[in-house]
Amino acid sequence: MTSNSTPPGLARFNALEEHAAHAALHEACASTVWAKRLLAARPYATVGDLCEASDAAMAELTTEDLEEAMAGHPPIGRPKPGDPTSAREQRGMAGASEELKAELLELNLAYQDRFGHVFLICATGRTGEQMRDALEERIGNSPEREREIVRTELGKINRIRLARLVEEEA
Repeated sequence: MTSNSTPPGLARFNALEEHAAHAALHEACASTVWAKRLLAARPYATVGDLCEASDAAMAELTTEDLEEAMAGHPPIGRPKPGDPTSAREQRGMAGASEELKAELLELNLAYQDRFGHVFLICATGRTGEQMRDALEERIGNSPEREREIVRTELGKINRIRLARLVEEEA
C-alpha cells in the first residue's frame, strides 16, 4: 500500500451509505452531533484524519451532547450484557475480586449521585484497581473539571473504537 492510498477498512467506511455509516459511528459514540460532524467530513484519506475530525467534534460538544454520549456507556464493572465492545474495553475487570466489584459499585453510585452521570474512563488496558483509584481520585473534582476529564476520556475511547471500525479486515 502506498502512502497515497486509503486503507481498505477506511475506504469501506467512506463508501458506506449514510444511514449505515451513521449507525456504525453511533456504535462508537452515542452523540448524534459527533456522528453528524464525522459524517459531514467524509471521505477521509487516513485514519489519522478521521481521528482528528473526531477530536475536533469532541472539543465542540455541549454539556447536553456529552450527556448523550455518556448515556451510551455502561458503568465500570458492569459491561452491557451481550455487548462485546464494553466487555472487551472492561477486560481489566474480568479477574476482579468480589470485594473490588462491590467497592466499584459503591463508588460508581456515589459518583453518579455527585455528577448525575456514569463514571467514564478509557478502561482499555486498565486493571480494576486502576479504575477504582481513578474513580476515587476524580470523585472530588468540581463538575466543570470532571466534564473536561470526561471529554478527554471519551475522546480516547472514540479513537480506539474508530480504529477498530476501520480495521483492514471486513
